[in-house]
Amino acid sequence: MGDAVHAHEPHRDVGGKLNWLRAGVLGANDGIVSVAGIVVGVAGATTDSTAILTAGIAGLVAGAFSMAGGEYVSVSTQRDTERALLRLEKHELKTMPEAEERELAEIYENKGLSPELAKQVARELTEKDPLQAHAEAELGIDPDNLTSPWQAAWASLVAFSVGALLPLLAIAWTSVSVRVWACALAVVVGLTLTGFVSARLGNAQVGRAIARNVGVGALTMLVTYFVGVLFGTTVG
Repeated sequence: MGDAVHAHEPHRDVGGKLNWLRAGVLGANDGIVSVAGIVVGVAGATTDSTAILTAGIAGLVAGAFSMAGGEYVSVSTQRDTERALLRLEKHELKTMPEAEERELAEIYENKGLSPELAKQVARELTEKDPLQAHAEAELGIDPDNLTSPWQAAWASLVAFSVGALLPLLAIAWTSVSVRVWACALAVVVGLTLTGFVSARLGNAQVGRAIARNVGVGALTMLVTYFVGVLFGTTVG
């Protein structure tokens, strides 16, 4: 009964395990919005399908690698920080074990345990795996589950590319008279999906996340389309 009630509750290691999924959702969302803005903007300036496709493909490739590189650098920095903190914690456990155990007991005491029980918990956890116990309680880090920069980078690259294909294919496979509207529809569908997934991952309100996603995408396409129209008229 208890397992069924609490099965939905998040645990600390879930954040690490879902790191790639977070990067994937973010990448897909950026791919949809970025490339939609590019192709709709170019479509506002010209009816030349080759120009539109060229701009869209260039945006897809550049954006995918940019997102992957950004994720790799960002997560690598986070991982380096985690490793540095773990090295410091190992040193402290080696040079001042009694002080570290008292510190751990104080953490559990501040969480509501009685002083006697907090000391017992700290002692037993330290005897079992001192680094694991202290890293999780003091730093919020699982030494066996550090964030992966490569995982986040690949997830972001693939997701951006998949997301970018939605507006690119929608505007490429439809006639000139309806392709902007077809692209807009594809963007709404894609952003609705990514908004739903991101809300579920963050335990947020689904409706608000979807409205925010779709609103940003619609504004992006509207602005870039009229910029394209203005540019095309000026050049013409």
